[in-house]
Amino acid sequence: MKIVVAIKQVPERDAQVRIDAAGKWPNTWIVEADLQFALNEPDAYALEEALQLKEKSVAADGEVIVVSAGPERVGAAIREALAKGADRGIHVVCDDLGARDALGVARLLAAAIQPESPDLILAGLQSEDLGLGQTGVIVAELLGLPHATLILHAEKTETGVTVKRELEEGWFQTIEMPTPAVLTIQSGGNKLRYATLMGIKRAKTREVRRLTAAELDADSAPVVVLERVTLPQKQKSTQILSGTAKEAAAALVEKLKFEAGVL
Repeated sequence: MKIVVAIKQVPERDAQVRIDAAGKWPNTWIVEADLQFALNEPDAYALEEALQLKEKSVAADGEVIVVSAGPERVGAAIREALAKGADRGIHVVCDDLGARDALGVARLLAAAIQPESPDLILAGLQSEDLGLGQTGVIVAELLGLPHATLILHAEKTETGVTVKRELEEGWFQTIEMPTPAVLTIQSGGNKLRYATLMGIKRAKTREVRRLTAAELDADSAPVVVLERVTLPQKQKSTQILSGTAKEAAAALVEKLKFEAGVL
């Protein structure tokens, strides 16, 4: 079974993010100069699911390939995935990734993935920076493949793959799908593994194929533009509710329901 895992490098969770002067996306919407970057955690769960599928496969030719788009620093995320057990990587070198919306990024990934003809394509449910949750399903649409989201677990079958989906209010759904297919993986379905010292050494020798956006000829014209990005403003407000205790309680319930939206 050949599995491709799309991964993304994002700012670390505890990074102090500053909005740039333009404050627009897609564009350079945050100041990256002082940021530290890490592998997107939902993509780490997608990688773990792919590695477990490979380990459970009886076929000797199983392969896990990671693909990522972005500037040179993205190579660190690819090497981390290789150290955890991926067999090879594809780096779409793209310095203008921030100027591409979800469709533009998906076009890059789909163009890089298509020649591999994988049995499965996995991706995290969403990225920790933008949180759009769109890239994986757009890749499926561009490649003309069936897809399922919110996947906690996948298992290879003789005719395709069986997946367990997380639904609302503690409900789950198990469905059978043909392959090839695209799955977006929900965080928390597996326990993430650490890269071993041997894996880190082995990652240095594993193949990372480099492609450019120009070579892939993927249209980057954005169809979605967010006009302004601002940090939330801190503010305090105090209201005194008059009347009897019963009247004040009723007024409080009304405000919590219709103004605060918490009831």
